Amino acid sequence: MSHFERFALFTISLIVFLSPIAFATDTEFKVVATSKTSTSEKEMNEAAEAGYRFAGVMGGETSFGGSEAVTIMYRVRGEEKKRFTYKLLATSKTSTMQKEMQAAGDEGFDYKGQTVYKSAFGGKEVIVILERDQEQRNRPEYEYRLLATKKTSTMQKELSEAGAAGFEFVGVTIGDSALGGAEVISILRRVRK
Repeated sequence: MSHFERFALFTISLIVFLSPIAFATDTEFKVVATSKTSTSEKEMNEAAEAGYRFAGVMGGETSFGGSEAVTIMYRVRGEEKKRFTYKLLATSKTSTMQKEMQAAGDEGFDYKGQTVYKSAFGGKEVIVILERDQEQRNRPEYEYRLLATKKTSTMQKELSEAGAAGFEFVGVTIGDSALGGAEVISILRRVRK
């Protein structure tokens, strides 16, 4: 697939994903695109200072930026106050991601999205974006579970077992991990009892 075809597919995906947001209100958008995850988190939080919040993320090749994580943020005109804080987790090891997600969950961050992309320094990484609502009182405390496997039949079994244990599905990507190669990576959560 050429760079132009990938960019066109990415653009169409964003239009379909964001159309309910775009047509529901008088909305402003901000695009955060970077090959460094630390820069991406910093820019997301700077946008949040101006009232923007997370809408979606996708990793891949852009026409001019190379391999980037592209995050779309939005705000409703007139609502420019800071309300949200973001944490971006990036790793090539699924076991590390599990630990980092739980630590962020313990701090009141909630899962918002995930993708896989080839970073400038870290190789292929799984990225998870979490959000904390500064105004929300009595936040639910979540326990997170990350499932990663090469076989979809194994994922079916593991998802069913997690569902029976009270976990809800929140996201899936297909990507490379450091040890496992191409894997299906699912993230689930349940309210901690």
